[in-house]
Amino acid sequence: MIAVVTGAVLGLALTLAGTPLFIKLLVKRGYGQFIRDDGPTSHHMKRGTPTMGGAVILVAVVVAYFATHLIMLASGAPSSGPSTSGMLLLLLTVGMGLVGFADDFAKISKKQSLGLTPWAKIAGQGGIGVLFAILALNFPNDDGLTPASTAVSFIRETALDFSVAGPVIGAILFVLWANFIITGTTNGVNLTDGLDGLATAATAMVTAAYTIISIWQFNQACANPDSVAGVCYSVRDPMDMAMLAGIITGSLIGFLWWNTSPAKIFMGDTGSLALGGALAGFAILTHTQLLFVILGGLFVIIALSVILQVGYFKLSRGKRIFLMAPLQHHFELKGWAEVTVVVRFWIIGALSVGLGLALFYAEWVVFQ
Repeated sequence: MIAVVTGAVLGLALTLAGTPLFIKLLVKRGYGQFIRDDGPTSHHMKRGTPTMGGAVILVAVVVAYFATHLIMLASGAPSSGPSTSGMLLLLLTVGMGLVGFADDFAKISKKQSLGLTPWAKIAGQGGIGVLFAILALNFPNDDGLTPASTAVSFIRETALDFSVAGPVIGAILFVLWANFIITGTTNGVNLTDGLDGLATAATAMVTAAYTIISIWQFNQACANPDSVAGVCYSVRDPMDMAMLAGIITGSLIGFLWWNTSPAKIFMGDTGSLALGGALAGFAILTHTQLLFVILGGLFVIIALSVILQVGYFKLSRGKRIFLMAPLQHHFELKGWAEVTVVVRFWIIGALSVGLGLALFYAEWVVFQ
């Protein structure tokens, strides 16, 4: 628990102090945001605001993670160093962040709001997702637990296991399933980004929830003799997951200080794709894949609004359900102030997280 608090404080301090320095660097180089011409007119005043702020979050998370482990080792506190699950989560997070950075840099170089081609972005996300999924099925610990499982999970693993089709086919199906989760989550967070502080705080709520979930899984691990048989958790490296979730939460809070309205910096695709990767990684590595649909309800709603808009537009030959998608921009065009949209969407995100945590705990209480 000390490691979780230490990591969160380090992450908070690094982004709180490092973001204004990064803002000065971006301003000096003229790396500003380009705004879509078909978006709300109120966004045009944001043109030129420094972007790629997700780089600060990524650096803070990586530095805080390894620094916390060094602090724990130096203090004599129980610590086995960076875990396999922790390194895999960083691989997915940083890898997606690099794809986002390439997209952001392409926008700045071309001086337009379009960066990488859709296929280039999909290829980058897919390559990293496949690598993560394959590695996550390997590296068993002394108890035989690998970071991920071929079983589909809700609050814990369900009876639906891809391995029934055989080890090779099962692994392939898991890789496809994991990439569906990763792609959906990264795009969901990416679509949610666009209003000052919206995606930052919404993501922090979910990572805070995963901090709680991972601590609970550690305390109720099946390897723990005090755990309740039948409802204990067979999850690898839960305390390291809790520490990383705490670090990301702290880093996001520190970044939010500068990203809240009026934003001094945007996270860009560097941040949104990285954070989407992190959330997908938590869902897979904590064996709560379907629970994330509830925990990340805000991201799901916003992603669905885009799917519905595009689908209906094509089927109806030009008609629209919303004034504009993603959904947050629909309400802006209806006359809601940006801050009003952000706060109300934060409330939806908080209610989704609260419901997800309630279901997680209720399952343990009911079946113990």
